[in-house]
Amino acid sequence: MSDKTLIILKPDCIQRRLIGRILQRFEDKGMTIAGMKLMQIPKGLAEEHYAPHKDKPFYPGLIEYITSGPVVILAVAGPGCIAICRMLMGKTFGFEAEPGTIRGDFGASKTFNLVHGSDSPESAKTEIALYFKPGELLEYATAADNWTVKPNEA
Repeated sequence: MSDKTLIILKPDCIQRRLIGRILQRFEDKGMTIAGMKLMQIPKGLAEEHYAPHKDKPFYPGLIEYITSGPVVILAVAGPGCIAICRMLMGKTFGFEAEPGTIRGDFGASKTFNLVHGSDSPESAKTEIALYFKPGELLEYATAADNWTVKPNEA
């Protein structure tokens, strides 16, 4: 299978019952779900995940927010999936995100921005390893694969 990225459907997404609607956007775009789990992120794992932001003023609030309730952790796969998923998510703040994006359609807050997505192949690899053990990700083909992206186009 091709590229993979980590997506987190954050506590506000779960509380607003948007899991299915947001998950569908990734699938509608041709992405494949390689792994998925519902969990509440422990504080230590959140601190490890967001360590690059430790010295930023928003860090304590970010840790409090991401650990405040259940999340859905996704490993999403497909050619160019990092860029595609980030485009689908939209700008970080919902009030700045374009209509048609996840945050543009469902968000208006700076704090509650519904989803996290890896921003590079390096962070995707690191973040996926935080949430999925070896062997937990599946690689499989779907009937739609030949109709969404040709292998040599990626």
